[in-house]
Amino acid sequence: MLIEDGPQRWLGAEQDSWLRFGEGPKQAGAWAGRRLLWMRDKPAFELSFWCGTCSFIFRRLDGANEGSSVDDLSERMTQGLAGLDTDVIDTFGDMLPAGDYLPMLIEVAPRLVKPVEEGDYFSHEQVVTWGVDGFWGLPEYPRTPYYRTFETAVGPDAHLYEFVVPMVPPTWNDRSRVEAFAALLRTSATPTAVAVSILDVCQPANARPDGDYYAHWALTHFLLDGHHKMEAAARVGMPLRLLSLLSVEASLAPPESVLRVPDLRNSARTSRP
Repeated sequence: MLIEDGPQRWLGAEQDSWLRFGEGPKQAGAWAGRRLLWMRDKPAFELSFWCGTCSFIFRRLDGANEGSSVDDLSERMTQGLAGLDTDVIDTFGDMLPAGDYLPMLIEVAPRLVKPVEEGDYFSHEQVVTWGVDGFWGLPEYPRTPYYRTFETAVGPDAHLYEFVVPMVPPTWNDRSRVEAFAALLRTSATPTAVAVSILDVCQPANARPDGDYYAHWALTHFLLDGHHKMEAAARVGMPLRLLSLLSVEASLAPPESVLRVPDLRNSARTSRP
């Protein structure tokens, strides 16, 4: 459910932001380096390659080793947001690289998924379209548990999948804090997590004879704050709110596709036939 969205706005630090999106070093003979999410000066996640025809991925790297929080906002985020809050947006926006962002407050019902197990997008929906990796003979492997939250049809030839990706594995979470949020979420759906988000639109260059050929719109939320809340919500099967700061420039999609996300996120949940 979309609770509120706002107009595209400029956020972020011009330099020395906590997170940034960018290109890694080029290997010999490569036309581009890896597309990365950096945490300070360390690669935290490898993202879908720039071409848009390779399969979608977020792959945890060594730099994904800490979450973030703002102590001054802790109580406010525990109580949760009723709508878009400029102070909260600006505070978390300062952690991000300068650019255009689309703020959204949405409700999510997270389901914790582990790679290659039941519900894993990479070994199910993605394999039907791309097949397994041509070199390894295996599905893509994200190297992290993650949350699935929503999906809907973009059209007959495109489908949106939504993911929430923790900066640290849920096994690193403090058990007592998870239990405390689980108790709170049984009585309130307003506790709010915060994420920087990107939209990657990926589609193979050619269809597989036995595959389902369509564009995968992958809306990925990387958690800035709320790791314990998100695990608690998944554990008790209750919804919570997520403030998403959707980056226009960092998305692997044209701006007009990024601007469609609020309407798509307000659509009915549907699975790919």
